[in-house]
Amino acid sequence: MARASTYPTLYDECKTISVFDLLRWGYLRQACFNNGVLTWRRRGEITGSISILVDTRSQPPYLELDYKFNDKPIKYQVQLFTISSNLGGGVYWFFICPHTGKRCRKLYLVDGYFFHRSAFQGCFYEKQTYSASKRQMDRAFALLFGADKLYEQIHSKHFKEHYKGEPTKRFKKIWSKIMAASHINEQDIFKRYS
Repeated sequence: MARASTYPTLYDECKTISVFDLLRWGYLRQACFNNGVLTWRRRGEITGSISILVDTRSQPPYLELDYKFNDKPIKYQVQLFTISSNLGGGVYWFFICPHTGKRCRKLYLVDGYFFHRSAFQGCFYEKQTYSASKRQMDRAFALLFGADKLYEQIHSKHFKEHYKGEPTKRFKKIWSKIMAASHINEQDIFKRYS
C-alpha cells in the first residue's frame, strides 16, 4: 500500500488577496462602492478568478467574495478595518479574518476559503521546508550572488550613504554584507556543496 503524501501546502503557492493590491487598483477609497473581478495567472494562463465587491460606505466597511471552489458556490464577507496614520494624513487598511478574527493585510486561499494564515494547519512557507544543509547553502550562495543587488541598492537614485557626515545605519548594514561577500572564496563553496 502506498504511503500518504507528506507534501505540505505552501503559502508561497497559494492564491492571495492583499490590501496593497486593492489599494493599488483603487478599491479602497473612503465612502466608495466598487466591484470587479480578481484574476490570477501563472505563465500567462488564468489559474483562477473571483468576483469581489468592496463597500467602504457601510459601517463597518467590508469586502465581499463570490466564487466557486470545486464547483461549490462560496460567498461571504470579510470585514475591513482602518487605523489613522501616525503621520497625520490618511489611514491604514486591514482585513479582519472571518475565521480567526485577527487583523491582517493578506488573505490566503487554502481549502476553499480566504483566511489569515494562522487559520490553517500543516501549511508552511517554502523556506520552512528546507533541510538545515539547504538553508546553510542558501545563506552561503545568497552572500555570494547577492552582492550585485547590494551594489544596486547603494547606487540607486535616492540612497543616502551619509547623514550629517556620518554613515547611515542602512549603508553600514549593506556595506558589511558586501565586505563579507568579498571575503568568500567561491571555490570553497562549490567544493563544499558539490
